[in-house]
Amino acid sequence: MIDAVEIEVEGGAGGRGAVSFRREKFVPRGGPDGGRGGRGGDVVVVANGQLNTLRSYRRQRRFRAESGTNGGTNQKRGRAGATLELELPVGTIVSAVNGASTDQLVDLEEDGQSLVVAWGGRGGQGNMYFRSSTNQTPRVAQKGEPGERRRIKFELRVLADIGIVGLPNAGKSSLLRHLTAARPRVADYPFTTLEPHLGVVSVGWDEFVMADLPGLIEGAADGAGLGHAFLRHTSRTRLLVHLIDGSQDDPVSAKDLVDRELASYSAELAARPQIVVVNKVDLEEVDLFRDEITEQFSHLGSPPLFCSAATGEGTDAVVTACATALAELREQEPPRTNKIPVVRPKQDGRRFEVEELASGLFQVSGASVERFVSMMELDEDEALAETYRWLDRRGVASALHRAGCQPGDVVRIGQSRIKWEWER
Repeated sequence: MIDAVEIEVEGGAGGRGAVSFRREKFVPRGGPDGGRGGRGGDVVVVANGQLNTLRSYRRQRRFRAESGTNGGTNQKRGRAGATLELELPVGTIVSAVNGASTDQLVDLEEDGQSLVVAWGGRGGQGNMYFRSSTNQTPRVAQKGEPGERRRIKFELRVLADIGIVGLPNAGKSSLLRHLTAARPRVADYPFTTLEPHLGVVSVGWDEFVMADLPGLIEGAADGAGLGHAFLRHTSRTRLLVHLIDGSQDDPVSAKDLVDRELASYSAELAARPQIVVVNKVDLEEVDLFRDEITEQFSHLGSPPLFCSAATGEGTDAVVTACATALAELREQEPPRTNKIPVVRPKQDGRRFEVEELASGLFQVSGASVERFVSMMELDEDEALAETYRWLDRRGVASALHRAGCQPGDVVRIGQSRIKWEWER
């Protein structure tokens, strides 16, 4: 069952800025006109209602958006990289992986819902950006910023109003086939169903989605069999139809086993409303003991329903009971309201902090400073000189001086490995 997968995504790198000078007839001293590189493409996850599995991510586990192209002459800006869209089934939870923990980014509940999971890098500035009154012919340009890289996890949870639960070979797939147009595989041996199947049940003008979920065994909450995968999908349903094979010796024990696994996985799941249905009344040994089976379930408060998924006997009563219970649950749910977005002031990207980590070692932290320095070719003398001038204009040089930084001390920018000996 491909319902959980972990992949690596990376935004496209920005294009490199150009070093160019205007060269035209009768313009002997044209200034710098190198254009900026194009921005790298973003990686976006998009919900697609036509998909129902994560099978397409089984083999390829790394995805990278297109990079931006380099800047050109005559102030031409490079072309931006194309956005990479990763299509996912509706009901997929997207989380960022941080070591052993995960942080949920989005729950794709609606068709077309999307989210950027990895931003593309900015394009590097061309040499026209570095022109100043003291440097009329700059021969330096920035390289493109790398795209954002992160590990993300896709976890598919079936979106269904009703989930059919029960032990293996209870007849869940047969019941879904009879009630809907879905055609799950049916056979007379356990674990025929390895993946969830969805079907739409129509009741008058109303309809609801029913899911045939893989069978449970003892120890499922601890991962035995298809346990975790089964319970993951069950957590999305509003109502459970607990299907029990009436031909087995102890139907009550079969129900108790499934209920224990539900409770071990989630207390909320254990409290979900259930409709108990005894299947296979077309068999004589089940039909003869209807009253006895009903008595065994007398502690439920309402008697179980009886049906035959093979012949269709009693299935109309099951559908009616499901529709009635769903209508009551929908009335109890609070109305969904559109969340009013909270507008927060944008942080000033020009801000930075200077910290002395040790004797002769200083660190400068700040989004704008870190980005600019990371995009400069610091092994080139002219680029290094331009970096010093830029840091001086931004007030970083003064802040380092106030912090006690002296020529020869090592300055580190952000948490990266960019460090050099200060020369001012």
